[in-house]
Amino acid sequence: MTSNFIDYVKINCRSGKGGAGSAHFRREKFVPKGGPDGGDGGRGGSIFVKGNSQLWTLLHLRYTRHVIAEAGGSGGKQQRSGAAGKDVFIEVPLGTLVKDAETGKVVAEITAHDQSVIILEGGRGGQGNTHFKSSTNQTPRYAQPGEPGQEAFFVFELKVLADVGLVGFPNAGKSTLLSVVSAAKPEIADYPFTTLVPNLGMVAYRDMQSFVMADIPGIIEGAHEGRGLGHRFLRHIERNSVLLFMIPADSEDIKKEYQVLINELQEYNPELLDKKRLLAISKCDLLDEEGLTALGKKVPKVPHVLISSHTQMGIMKLKDELWQMMNQPD
Repeated sequence: MTSNFIDYVKINCRSGKGGAGSAHFRREKFVPKGGPDGGDGGRGGSIFVKGNSQLWTLLHLRYTRHVIAEAGGSGGKQQRSGAAGKDVFIEVPLGTLVKDAETGKVVAEITAHDQSVIILEGGRGGQGNTHFKSSTNQTPRYAQPGEPGQEAFFVFELKVLADVGLVGFPNAGKSTLLSVVSAAKPEIADYPFTTLVPNLGMVAYRDMQSFVMADIPGIIEGAHEGRGLGHRFLRHIERNSVLLFMIPADSEDIKKEYQVLINELQEYNPELLDKKRLLAISKCDLLDEEGLTALGKKVPKVPHVLISSHTQMGIMKLKDELWQMMNQPD
């Protein structure tokens, strides 16, 4: 199956070269020796990256290998300037980082709709011979060539923008929860790594309000070293304001599993642990009353909610807790 979620592309970009200045002389009837009247060349087209809130992935750029802006037009007689080359706008979803492929330096970070950042400037147009006329040189027979355009490879990397990021091992019930609280339809099955790409869902809340939840590929021990889906997974939770940890009620050791998840995040980026966290114990419909009572001793002493996506147990409480966390001042 080919995924439609593309979160990484590499593109060769080339801005337009500037147009050449003109070395023309004024030649009209009755003006046999008119002075220089060559116009300037036009500026070459620049390349911009622009945010588009209607895009969710980099799929539309999947087969784009080259982006080339137009060259500027040459200057003309009667001091006519050449036309400027057309700029090119590469539209990307919000949450996209643009890096120089050679140095790894971030050249743009797009987080707002219609935000545009120039990544390669077009070459300046050359000056026409009118600029070079002087008292000692009344007939300059030269003009400037236009500046060359710039060329570079850029990496476009998407980090999903969501209010709540789901963190858990494969098969913790994250996709099932997302399908219950939103209209998202992630692939769900009882085997690990069903979710290979982030799924976003709009969660309806009280009073017509809503928030975005992201079900991200399951973490495994060693993800910070790139094992499993590794870094591809971890970078998507960097932008979530609340992290919802999910561990199933039938886990052998809930406290240990929670600690492993915390360790993976810390190894990857310690700043992730500054985010607000909530623990959801999923699949609680598998336990009877006695089992639920015993569960209290197995859960780490952190804010937590007991839920079941199948019976809707604790789902509203979970939404309330998340909403409160998202709207707490930092």
